[in-house]
Amino acid sequence: MSASDIPTNESGVPLFGRQGRKIAPFHVPPMPGAGADVQTLLDHGQEKAANLNLHVLGPGELAESEWQALGLRQPDLGKLRRYRLERIREQLRRHDYMGVLLYDPLNTRYATDSTNMQLWCTHDAVRYAFVPTEGPVILFDYPRCEHLSGHLELVDESRPAKAWFFFKAGSRVLELAEQWAEEIAELVTAHGGGNKRLAIDRCNPEGIAALQNLGVEIFNGEEVMELAREIKSGEEIAAMRCSLAACEASMKIMEDALVPGMSENRLWSILHAENIARGGEWIETRLLASGPRTNPWLQECSSRPIEAGDIVAFDTDLIGPYGYCADISRTWLCGDGTPTNEQHDLYARARDHIEANMELVKPGISFKEFSQRADKVPDDCLHNRYPSIFHGIGLADEYPSVGYWDLWEPRALEGELLPGMTLCIEAYIGRHGGHEGVKLEEQVLVTETGYERLSKYPFDERLS
Repeated sequence: MSASDIPTNESGVPLFGRQGRKIAPFHVPPMPGAGADVQTLLDHGQEKAANLNLHVLGPGELAESEWQALGLRQPDLGKLRRYRLERIREQLRRHDYMGVLLYDPLNTRYATDSTNMQLWCTHDAVRYAFVPTEGPVILFDYPRCEHLSGHLELVDESRPAKAWFFFKAGSRVLELAEQWAEEIAELVTAHGGGNKRLAIDRCNPEGIAALQNLGVEIFNGEEVMELAREIKSGEEIAAMRCSLAACEASMKIMEDALVPGMSENRLWSILHAENIARGGEWIETRLLASGPRTNPWLQECSSRPIEAGDIVAFDTDLIGPYGYCADISRTWLCGDGTPTNEQHDLYARARDHIEANMELVKPGISFKEFSQRADKVPDDCLHNRYPSIFHGIGLADEYPSVGYWDLWEPRALEGELLPGMTLCIEAYIGRHGGHEGVKLEEQVLVTETGYERLSKYPFDERLS
């Protein structure tokens, strides 16, 4: 929406929110005078907090200097935000929905680029966003958190959220859900143009029933958001490159610190610390294991001391700068010894598997054909294999997730690879009942002619 498209009244005043408003340049406003009233002081605090928002301050000198040395550019966040909002609205128009209500923190991030207690909000529904097909984007935030969206030009209004889940509401769930539904239904009426088809990504049944009682038709918002997030813009790819570079710089420090006797937990903590130091946000899993704990895969890291000669396998699952995921896996040898023949063989098989499947990546190949043509896991490792051949990646693991052909029917997906998709190609090779296993994973971009490998971290040459 351009400035000329913003709805105004007869005097030219915008009818909603602060569409197009942007705080720039960012500065700390001067303190009010000693005689300022309470409201003036509160307004000053909000303005100060908005100007000092973590996303305004940016990832910081450490990450930015590393990116500059690598020749990486930082994303234009204004373009990134406008692209993502339009992607959502394309899907809303396609499904003839009047809008979408978002509770998943990653969907709220995608729509608004505003964050607040992301992990806590995954299990406490205190924050949501209303995105109409036409009209104002309204962020319902935790009380007194309006400053968290003050720098965002596409968030038209911030309101305090109505929390009606049991932790907050107790026996008043039904009563408070009805109050929440009345406010949402008013927005549907005001901005739907008669269309009352609303998509929601997550909602407890009391809220669904309350909205339906008010004449709102409810549809699957998860589908809307997964399809919107499927194709990445150039600015999203720039953000993802920065996140991967921050992840890989952290991995190098982690690999250099790996010595016999340190615990898996201590090694894993380095990746967390270095990610945060570079403006990253969190890590979604605890997938690091050593020695006998690498087979079978999907064991969470532990207090086990890593021994000389062990292989150490991990999956980053790292939410880095700008909120983009760096999801790559490596397997290293601990110590200065020589790998065993078994370790060499497992590593070679995993390398071959992932390289063969990457070569299938090209626009136009269907998910079904990819599954049919994918490299087969050796028979003696078949039941230990990773659950998917590849999955989408963006703000986290995303649609699609494509499995192996012999498991195709229960997980069949219609669709094909398209330019702008970003994927993670997976490999785990560990023999049935074996001592160890190897986990590898690469992050790639689907291009107009094939693919680009986005992850750059070298493989362990000793194991290769």
